[in-house]
Amino acid sequence: MEYELRELLSVNGYSPFAEWYATLESVAAAKVRVALVRLELGNWSNVEWFRGIGEYKIDWGPGLRIYLARDDLNIILLIGGGTKKRQQRDIEQAITLWEDYKRRKASARKGT
Repeated sequence: MEYELRELLSVNGYSPFAEWYATLESVAAAKVRVALVRLELGNWSNVEWFRGIGEYKIDWGPGLRIYLARDDLNIILLIGGGTKKRQQRDIEQAITLWEDYKRRKASARKGT
């Protein structure tokens, strides 16, 4: 099964993933791009799931991380990214963003 990757957008259209990705140097960006292709193809071997989000670990340099969540059967939302050094703070931010997204989505379904 193939998956569609989308960036999680905040209420004002801000993409934490895109902002993080834009700060990466070229080699790190290439490593992340390869990881994204693997996710699209259904390779989840580097993803650890907890509290509703996944953490894709890239064993290179500072220990890159991609934070994501499943929004539908084949839709993956890219929430953000970071490094091993900032891991706990990045996880908390990803969980907060994911929970906010779910609340907004539920409100939109109710028509409020």
